[in-house]
Amino acid sequence: MDAQLKRGVLEICVLAAMREEDTYGYKIIKDLSPFMQVSESTLYPILKRLEQSGCVTEYSVEHNGRLRKYYRITGAGHDKIKDFLNDWDSVMRAYYFIRGEGYYDEK
Repeated sequence: MDAQLKRGVLEICVLAAMREEDTYGYKIIKDLSPFMQVSESTLYPILKRLEQSGCVTEYSVEHNGRLRKYYRITGAGHDKIKDFLNDWDSVMRAYYFIRGEGYYDEK
């Protein structure tokens, strides 16, 4: 898979992992593990980019005597998920064309 496309998909998956509740790095990795392998060295730069772009905010909470960083999706992060899903239909149409399987049914 193209590195840019993979990076974009990973960013959306990370945002989707925090869609329902604030979360922290290890939990994001655990939540994504049934779908894809994500390491800490991959996740934290993604979280930093998402924070810099205004898609997530970060805060710390004490847990077992240590500070744990939590991440919260913002309105911009929800919009990024919506935009991705809207664009995905055109990606799937191209995918079916490339495979020679006719047309993609968006439903």
